[in-house]
Amino acid sequence: MSALGPRVVVKLGGDVLGGEAVGVVGREIAKVRASGARVVVVHGGGPQATELSKRLGLEPRIVGGRRVTDEATLDVMKMVVAGKLNVDLVGALRAAGVPAVGVSGSSGLIRATKRPPRVVSGGGPEPIDFGFVGDVEGFDVGLIEALEAGGYVVVVACLGGGGAGGGGALNINADVVASQMAAALKADALVACTAVGGVRKNKDDAATRLARLTVAEARAAIADGTVQGGMIPKLEEAFVPLEAGVGAVHIVAPGEIARSLEAPGSAGTLLVT
Repeated sequence: MSALGPRVVVKLGGDVLGGEAVGVVGREIAKVRASGARVVVVHGGGPQATELSKRLGLEPRIVGGRRVTDEATLDVMKMVVAGKLNVDLVGALRAAGVPAVGVSGSSGLIRATKRPPRVVSGGGPEPIDFGFVGDVEGFDVGLIEALEAGGYVVVVACLGGGGAGGGGALNINADVVASQMAAALKADALVACTAVGGVRKNKDDAATRLARLTVAEARAAIADGTVQGGMIPKLEEAFVPLEAGVGAVHIVAPGEIARSLEAPGSAGTLLVT
């Protein structure tokens, strides 16, 4: 743990960036920051991107919980994630007293290359071409540290730079960005905030919440079908920071962010090595 205070990366899914939830998240992050932690926020926007795509007559294609991004879908991600959601989230954080500043990863903060076709969990045996989707190559950690030195909390929209088309931008899953950023920043914890609020044996029954999972147990839960859909990439990406030395990964609901850090395992699902 740094003498400057623990480093925490908070990942917010699109399902907690609307209605009252975004205000709850803002207040929770204010509590975490007030405790002395240094916070970096990464957010996605899958549900909102799906909604806008359908309104525009584009049928979203999701494979193994991951979005296939053609050129039109990339435009949607720019409008939704780097636009409305980033603006609204920064506003909610500032309303809670957090000096937030919004940054698109495509500004140079996230260096990425276009992902080649590959086999993914839940996507069948054939390689999937995800289109304008990026794999992270690195981060401009100096930019984050410079903004932090100015007293700001960085709020990162999950687009990367380095693509040959679409204005150079690439869509990147927010779980991927948050997990690899936590590893690059040598964070003490990664908190992934979702409406579900943890891993469940039965996704529709909160009483089946798994309070604690090791990496081996999480892999087994994916293999035997206990974990399905969008929770698969969340868990798989959580393995990355744990293997890189990040202390723990917490998967929690909007109102549980601060409590999960104060008392690990008391809320959501705690992932450890």
